[in-house]
Amino acid sequence: MTGSYTGEVSVGGAVDLRELSGLSIAKLAVGPMSNNAYLLRCRATGQALLIDAANEPDRLLELARLGGETVTAVLTTHQHADHWQALAAVVAQTGARTLAGVDDAAGIPVPTDRRLEHGDCVHVGDAELSVIVLRGHTPGSVALHYRDPDGSSHLFTGDSLFPGGPGRTMNPKDFGSLMDDLETRVFDVYDDDTWFYPGHGNDSTLGAERPHLGEWRARGW
Repeated sequence: MTGSYTGEVSVGGAVDLRELSGLSIAKLAVGPMSNNAYLLRCRATGQALLIDAANEPDRLLELARLGGETVTAVLTTHQHADHWQALAAVVAQTGARTLAGVDDAAGIPVPTDRRLEHGDCVHVGDAELSVIVLRGHTPGSVALHYRDPDGSSHLFTGDSLFPGGPGRTMNPKDFGSLMDDLETRVFDVYDDDTWFYPGHGNDSTLGAERPHLGEWRARGW
């Protein structure tokens, strides 16, 4: 990995860019809820995927043009409205395909071209990302995992995992479901060096959060 990427962005501020050997990752904060949008671009082909067209379509379209090629697909991590306010405008301008979890697609007002299930793969040019369904914050929230040829591990978690704990849930059943999925589908699978990119705020690593799993269970949120 190269560059000085920190993952610290603010609404109205600059893009933070991380260059991996296979992908570039550009992070931008948009909208009144300071949502993170991520542009993943294959460095070999120029094809790009936008994660969460949350707000400020003009800024997202400018982001999508980084590198000279436009975005070819938009993935919405979950159905909550703050994550798709700019989706219709971005799709109208780019013709991008839309992707979302199979159990959340009905709650997104822009039709979903591909409904994702746990274990599916999403390709961005030559790069392959694994789909992880994390049930609890919403019924069909999805995360994406990417392992770069340089060996580094990267996880885009939407609102299911943040530094300091899981995403908000509405009842104990949903909380238990989300914690179960985070433990069995994320923390039991990926190593401590895995860097994760949430739907709001700063990034973290699984290693920084792993010691607190029992604490999160005990507090219930």
